[in-house]
Amino acid sequence: MKVLIFPTLVSILFFTYSCAPTAVVVKPAPAVIVRPLQPSPNHIWVSGNYVRRGGRYVYTNGYWAAPAYGRNRWIDGHWKTTRRGYVWVPGHWR
Repeated sequence: MKVLIFPTLVSILFFTYSCAPTAVVVKPAPAVIVRPLQPSPNHIWVSGNYVRRGGRYVYTNGYWAAPAYGRNRWIDGHWKTTRRGYVWVPGHWR
């Protein structure tokens, strides 16, 4: 009887660990951004932005815009690391 206990325990442990679920990390596919034709040579592409809605960030698509007088450069938004986590810094005209 004692002879059968050890092999039984070993087989139970082997079966338990061999059937344990493993973590699978799936990387999302890169976003496909379709940029429509430029309406005029004066228009500048404004990249997509993240907007806070319901306590989380939601991506909004980019668009063509005619800059205001004296502002002709669009600075893209970016993620900034803070002590509380990541914060989205919106894009702006310069």
